[in-house]
Amino acid sequence: MITHSFGIVNYLVLFGYLLAMMLVGVYFSRRQKTADDYFRGGGRVPGWAAGVSVFATTLSSITFMSIPAKAFTSDWTFIIGQYLAIAILPLVFYFYIPFFRKLKVTSAYEYLEARFDVRCRLFASMSFMLFHIGRIAIITFLTVLALRPFIAIDPVILVLLISVMCIIYTWMGGIEGVIWTDVIQGLLLSGSAILIFIVICLKVQGGIGEIFTVTQQTDKFFPATQFHWSWTESTVPVLMIGFLFANIQQFTASQDVVQRYIVTDSIEETKKTLLTNAKLVAVIPIFFFAIGSALVCLLSATSTVITDRIQHWRHFTLIRGH
Repeated sequence: MITHSFGIVNYLVLFGYLLAMMLVGVYFSRRQKTADDYFRGGGRVPGWAAGVSVFATTLSSITFMSIPAKAFTSDWTFIIGQYLAIAILPLVFYFYIPFFRKLKVTSAYEYLEARFDVRCRLFASMSFMLFHIGRIAIITFLTVLALRPFIAIDPVILVLLISVMCIIYTWMGGIEGVIWTDVIQGLLLSGSAILIFIVICLKVQGGIGEIFTVTQQTDKFFPATQFHWSWTESTVPVLMIGFLFANIQQFTASQDVVQRYIVTDSIEETKKTLLTNAKLVAVIPIFFFAIGSALVCLLSATSTVITDRIQHWRHFTLIRGH
């Protein structure tokens, strides 16, 4: 595997960022006086911040690496899932937000115990935790995978370092600390995607116009062949059904999102939470897909150096072996 020097400045930025997240947790730990403060933020979180947090919750290294890879290797059809998250907002607005606010719960699964029994709540809670243990493992692994070519640190140590620091600031800061670190992370990830796309556009002769033209000519936006029903392929009808139910589950029954509904001081602020998330969902994913399309142009511009370029951009495309 080819390695590259990470540089002292990058090390300072990386560990400075991790330290900053820790300090956010320490700051908000001083505001945790009651269980309501810890689990519900005392109703002090503004709707826009909770909305950015919801969006950041759906962003991860999976988004940053696999979505550009998907656009690079195939097309943009998976972006449909992002807009179905917006389509279900009326359902969440009129049924679920008033429901959860009225219950005054700290967990999405408390209702299951009240309505049925403790076994039902425990089953739902355990299912949620097991799913996210697996998801976090993938996210952490992909983060380390992106850093490996540049950092001469054992991957296991990197995984432990990142995991322990995340656990500490989450444990100390409570939900309020988590939300404000989410705001920072969400803005950084979104800004990074926009910046990366701009940088690639500057490297491609013809810029964004050339990228659009090549993507259109190679039929890598929404190919007509993707609009039929299939039992074996991820075609548009299949994706619409799958993402519809996945988004309904996430925005109505998943604790990581539902908890953001109860950290504001009113239903109106909670609705701002979802509107803020919807605005971000409508714009930011476009840049992640656009990165993949831009890389197609960048890497195909000079076929004689394509291997080296794929290696250089490997943390997006993931098309080389490891």
